[in-house]
Amino acid sequence: MRGLEQIPWLYDPVCALYEWLGLGRWRRWLVEGARGLALDVGCGTGRNLPLYREGVRVIGLDPAWESLQRARQRAPRARLVRGSAEALPFRDGAFDTVVSGLVFCSVPDARRGLAEVRRVLRPEGRLRMLEHVRSARPWKARFQDRLERFWVRISGGCHPNRDTERVVEASGFAIEADGRRAKGDMRRFSARPVH
Repeated sequence: MRGLEQIPWLYDPVCALYEWLGLGRWRRWLVEGARGLALDVGCGTGRNLPLYREGVRVIGLDPAWESLQRARQRAPRARLVRGSAEALPFRDGAFDTVVSGLVFCSVPDARRGLAEVRRVLRPEGRLRMLEHVRSARPWKARFQDRLERFWVRISGGCHPNRDTERVVEASGFAIEADGRRAKGDMRRFSARPVH
């Protein structure tokens, strides 16, 4: 079933509202730290693509063809690739930065996707993430658990109760304290591969 994330004409206005309410600052932080050759995994409709600094070469990857068509309108010169986070079509150590904005809540096998991200990152590379996570409040976490099946269906795969930070760390990354922010159930952070 297609969900909100696979319907660009509906997804973009919803994102625009959230960005107006404060998500826009976090999105800018997300891409400002990108260096060298960057992979924007799950680039969706390309909301990040126009924000990259000059000198950063970015490749956008997304599994949804309609989303990539919208991304092409936002960033006509960007290199866009259709593919999955769980099977990245790039060589080992190809990227200096991997950017992920509200993506790993929807990747079916987040551990496998993060293993792929680790594989394509250079040893000194950085993963930069913006994500919503499982609530630290027990009552809200229980609500997220009850809502999950319904939400996964209408959103096209988003898991509202995924503990993404823990999955990132279990996948061989160390989350850096510098720049890490938490606001409610939203998180932003940079992580480095642990060798």
